[in-house]
Amino acid sequence: MSIQRHGTTRRYSDSVVHAGTVYLVEVPSNLDADVTAQTENLLASVERLLAQAGSDKSHLLMVTIYLADMADYDAMNMVWDAWLPEGHAPTRACVQARLSNPKCRVEMALTAAVQG
Repeated sequence: MSIQRHGTTRRYSDSVVHAGTVYLVEVPSNLDADVTAQTENLLASVERLLAQAGSDKSHLLMVTIYLADMADYDAMNMVWDAWLPEGHAPTRACVQARLSNPKCRVEMALTAAVQG
């Protein structure tokens, strides 16, 4: 089976598709914003990356959310809950982690099925 890579650099790809499954990790680009705005920014980017890979948010299988501070959990979840289609919740974990950029409040690793 072939592997499709999108947005590939020397260090990473924006997404990788293999055997009908999409893998991606996303961080927000608006690092001076609060967690609410960072989550909105990140999820908008996730939608674009999923579409590019032949999927969408209703096909999410597993999501791991990394928060710099668990005090941001409720604010992040308000955005997440409004974004996710009813009845299409993936399995999900949320953990506190020291992220690579101290301004980054949230990061997500996502796995989704390709539409079809």
